[in-house]
Amino acid sequence: MTPLEKHASDWQDLLRMADGCSLVVERVRLPEKQIAIEGEFVLPELARFGFEDQVFIAAFLRSHGSIKEMEQVFGVSYPTIKARLNRIAGQLQFVDTNPSPSRAEVLERLKGGEIDAAEAIRALEALK
Repeated sequence: MTPLEKHASDWQDLLRMADGCSLVVERVRLPEKQIAIEGEFVLPELARFGFEDQVFIAAFLRSHGSIKEMEQVFGVSYPTIKARLNRIAGQLQFVDTNPSPSRAEVLERLKGGEIDAAEAIRALEALK
């Protein structure tokens, strides 16, 4: 077993032991740099999923999002794949890539001449 396979196996064992409970990482070691850091570290969102969901997510990425291919890989129907994707997506926090401006930002844009008064009024009303 390669070191990478061993690491993956250890991670899978840890996830199985946790059985859905939260994990707190308190020590991180970078052996190549001979550095160890202690503290409380939050796991990335995808690392918080159980092993089976991580396998599902990896398969989805490998299939380039093809639900048809996922049906074949897992031997289940389209609605089953879609339901699992929806369940997983519901657990993720998505970043708003187009957030609404704050009142102060709208006023700053008006002051700077980027927008006129009518546009500022529309933007401020949209914030309500």
